Amino acid sequence: MIAQDSIEALKARLDIVDVVGNYVELKKAGGNYKSPCPFHDEKSPSFVVSPQKQIYHCFGCGAGGDSVKFVMEYEKLNYPEALEKLAETYNFTLTHTDNKHNKPRSQVMDKVNEWYQTLLTRNATALAYVKERGIYESSVEKFGIGYAPDSNATINYIRSEQFAIKEAIDMGVVGYEPSRNQTYARFIERVTFPIYSGNGSIVGFGGRTITGHQAKYVNSPETAYFNKSRLLYAYHLAKQSLYKKAEIIITEGYLDVIMLHQAGFDNAVATLGTALTVEHLPLLRKGSPRVVMAYDGDKAGRAAALKASKLLSASGFNGGVAVFGGGLDPADMVKDGRVEELANMFRDPKPFIEFVLDEILSLYDLRNPKEKESCMGEGISYLKTLSPLLQEEYNTYLASRLGGLGVSPSLVRITSNTTTNQNIPLMQKNSHKDMWELSLVKTVLEKPHFINQILDVLDPSLLLFHSREFSLAIASKFDSPELMAISVDESIVTLKDEEALNAELITFLSKHYERELRKVNLTQSIGFEEKAFYIRKFRGKIAKLKRGELVGFDD
Repeated sequence: MIAQDSIEALKARLDIVDVVGNYVELKKAGGNYKSPCPFHDEKSPSFVVSPQKQIYHCFGCGAGGDSVKFVMEYEKLNYPEALEKLAETYNFTLTHTDNKHNKPRSQVMDKVNEWYQTLLTRNATALAYVKERGIYESSVEKFGIGYAPDSNATINYIRSEQFAIKEAIDMGVVGYEPSRNQTYARFIERVTFPIYSGNGSIVGFGGRTITGHQAKYVNSPETAYFNKSRLLYAYHLAKQSLYKKAEIIITEGYLDVIMLHQAGFDNAVATLGTALTVEHLPLLRKGSPRVVMAYDGDKAGRAAALKASKLLSASGFNGGVAVFGGGLDPADMVKDGRVEELANMFRDPKPFIEFVLDEILSLYDLRNPKEKESCMGEGISYLKTLSPLLQEEYNTYLASRLGGLGVSPSLVRITSNTTTNQNIPLMQKNSHKDMWELSLVKTVLEKPHFINQILDVLDPSLLLFHSREFSLAIASKFDSPELMAISVDESIVTLKDEEALNAELITFLSKHYERELRKVNLTQSIGFEEKAFYIRKFRGKIAKLKRGELVGFDD
């Protein structure tokens, strides 16, 4: 069992925005962050993350909780599994009540990487390759570049360091072939590039063959620690720079990143042998940087840049594409000394939307009427993924490009469907939302030292619309969806001090007892003496309240 003090220490290290931001795109909204809810389908974002309260809440489906609850729900893990996952992600060692579990994460990858780095200095072929690509010794050290020998040498080294082979298999350093009952090293006779998580832990390797192997590059397999669709190569090294510059340069390969860093572009990263995906977007959203795509100038590079540009523009990212011609790539240009030219390209990239539309136009034979029609259709379909304002702006751009080819601008039009099924906040479904009562509930949540003072004069039954929420608050049911919704709703303000609280309570109670007095005067169901008793009681309370005195609920 995980020790409770260890759980609390882990939770204290977690930041809800960072945790949730690793899974979904968060956009700043006042003091909170918003996103479409990952737990149900919706068009308008009703999922709110509060850095102040360290909780999330969806006003649409009611999901909510803290960092651990989010990982449990998103990853479909139980509580201990979610704790272990978070501990691994944030490089935190949990302690257990039984000593057999109290061991740190495997160090096999770190040890193997150190060994690979040592082997690089002894292998003339690998060193020659590194030198020929223009990589400095300082970059070899900075990026931890190494060399993986033959399979047997790697497995023998792992055993000599007292690591279990299963441990190496779990970490992705070694593979296992069940049909032959045989283990093998994942990286054989390759220059190696260690891949790090955002917190600086090695989670995988990339390897480039130097012996003519059919697969030029290979990456570690997916493991519990390595998900290539959520990681970017060298992000841990580029993180501070990209925050400072508010810009991130995304390339296709390890060498592009290394050479760009050498040239001073230390905000460069690379995708890990895969296209840019939706899962990368939360990482790119951190720091709100401008995104510059710097993919190779060949056909495959432009196709990848087109796909990424569609994704980024539809997701609201600012930035563009540095278009490389003649089959060049960033590494080539750095090696050739064309650093100033690169700087100009990164400074003034082609905006994503213009790049996409121009690429779409280039894919069709626009002399053919049918292809011209198909081109227009694809362009309009793409524009529909953008915001209404951008649709309007770039509809004109597409029309002007096609207009020069004999297409009337009036034919290029976007029809949008308006949706009437908007997300309704949880508190507003089939109920009235009373802001004063909600302010009182939020005051109880954030200033619990006022609870006794409030309960002396007010019972939950007095609230007309939110007595349930008030009852949950005084019972400290903080994980209830209703209270989490109130906590993250910035439109609900707390009563700032005791004087303001007293004034508000006097106003509320005066109105309450005046209503009660009218009810008594109108009722025919009670006798004269009982009626007179309540009239005197309510009039007495109202008189005290008008003098500025709070009156007890049971007085």
